Amino acid sequence: MSSKGKSSDALIPERRFPGFAVPWAYQPLSSVLKEHKVKNTAGHEVFSVSMESGIVNQIEHLGRSYAAADTSNYNVGHRFDVVYTKSPLKAFPFGIVKQCKFDGRVALSPLYGVFTPQNRHVGLMIEAYFEAPERAQAFLSPLCQKGAKNTLQITNATFLSGRMVLPQEEDEQKKIADCLDSADALIAAQGRKVEALKAHKKGLMQQLFPQEGETQPRLRFPEFEGAGEWVERKLGSICDIQRGKFSHRPRNDPAFFGGKYPFIQTGDVVKSAGGTVVGSQSLNERGLSVSKLFQPTIVLITIAANIGDTGLLTTAACFTDSVVGLIPNRKVIPVFLELIMRGKKDYLNKVATTGAQKNINNEILREVDVLIPAVAEQQRIADCLTSLDDLIAAETQKLDTLKTHKKGLMQQLFPMLDGADI
Repeated sequence: MSSKGKSSDALIPERRFPGFAVPWAYQPLSSVLKEHKVKNTAGHEVFSVSMESGIVNQIEHLGRSYAAADTSNYNVGHRFDVVYTKSPLKAFPFGIVKQCKFDGRVALSPLYGVFTPQNRHVGLMIEAYFEAPERAQAFLSPLCQKGAKNTLQITNATFLSGRMVLPQEEDEQKKIADCLDSADALIAAQGRKVEALKAHKKGLMQQLFPQEGETQPRLRFPEFEGAGEWVERKLGSICDIQRGKFSHRPRNDPAFFGGKYPFIQTGDVVKSAGGTVVGSQSLNERGLSVSKLFQPTIVLITIAANIGDTGLLTTAACFTDSVVGLIPNRKVIPVFLELIMRGKKDYLNKVATTGAQKNINNEILREVDVLIPAVAEQQRIADCLTSLDDLIAAETQKLDTLKTHKKGLMQQLFPMLDGADI
């Protein structure tokens, strides 16, 4: 990134706090960040860097520790330190940059660059700058080289040599940082709300459905108390089990795609997380001739690669042969059946046949035992959990809106870069 030929107008953001008139300036990160190499001789807990969650406890985030047995060579991260990871991600092929926002000290991988900022405000601005994939790539791409196994070849000194446009006055840095802090606080609070609702739903489902070895749920709606045990049935006795179809090979032949018939693949079911499945592709008339159009509402379940992921087909669509449609009879509500089958994922993975890849088939599915109450109780449970799903979806949309707002705010609070910069 070069500042040659830039007018002062190009270094002024679209939205600026009142009282500031000095143009921003390009400067190397080394002018506002200093590398420190404090080692973890005190045995602090090991933290990891996540794009979504920032710098977090490794065990809490990943479920286990991936640290070396001896972490004395790890770097110590202090509050407000800026950390550069050199692990490529799909949206961030040259690594990510985050700021430590916790009290105390933690251990960080020696592969990370750890830097003390001139002040906390400029550190937060740097983190926010690198949250935009296009800015991160524009800054890091000229500095990085790809090594063996897709590793990044970049020293900490090279990272610090990169030039970034920043405000010259610390008071302006503080104003911007405080604004971004407030946006982050709102996003974090909304994120916690979404996670709390998801945890509530998970706990509620455990109470509304019988536990293993039991034939009644531990929590029942008042009108069904004393209604007796749920009835065990084979899955094949309560629904018609039909495998999806796409007989042509190769599967990705473009001559069959681009028409009016939605075509659902395994990833679409996984993405639905139990809700309505939306096809990411569509078939034309020729594609339909080698496939099959299924009518709603039925339950979809994946049988290869990802095993046991479920969703609901709510509009007429075709689907691939790695997906099975469960077409329930009149005594079973599709939404309720999906909830039951969602709870069978672990079991189906245990009984899956092994070969080139794990899979299950219609025969295995037909023999799956399920517990079923009367239709009225099915509907009551489905209505309750569907309402909760709707609430989670609404709160998740609010979270996405806040993230979009912050992204737009960033575009206005930082000077717009032209093609030479990005």
